[in-house]
Amino acid sequence: MVGLEAVASGTSGGFFAKIGAWLQSTHVPEQVKDVEVIALFTNPWFLVPFIALVGYLIWKQSFNELIIIGIFIILWWVSGTEYMQTLIVDGELQIKKVLPVLAGASAVLGFIIYLFFGRS
Repeated sequence: MVGLEAVASGTSGGFFAKIGAWLQSTHVPEQVKDVEVIALFTNPWFLVPFIALVGYLIWKQSFNELIIIGIFIILWWVSGTEYMQTLIVDGELQIKKVLPVLAGASAVLGFIIYLFFGRS
C-alpha cells in the first residue's frame, strides 16, 4: 500500500507533504484540540469577528449559512463530550456507541442537503 506522502510527492512535488509538515510544525492540531469553549467565547479576538459575521449574515438574510455555522459549533461541542471520548476503549471501537453517532450524523447531513436542495 502506497503512503500518502509518496502519492503527494509523486503527483504535485510534495505540495501536500509540505502543508502537512507546516501544520505539524505550527502545532495546529494540538491547539484546536486544547481550545476551551468558555475561553474562546470570552476572547475578543474571536468574539468580535464572529459577531460581525453573524450580523452580516443576518443582514444579508443568509439563514442557511447561519444554521450551518450553528451545526458546526454544536458538532465541535459534542466531539468534546465524555460520550465521544469513550467511543474507543483499549484501542477497540465500541460499535454500540458508534451507531447513535452515525445515525445523528446522517440526520444532520440529510438536514444540510434539505437546506441546500430541498427548499427553494
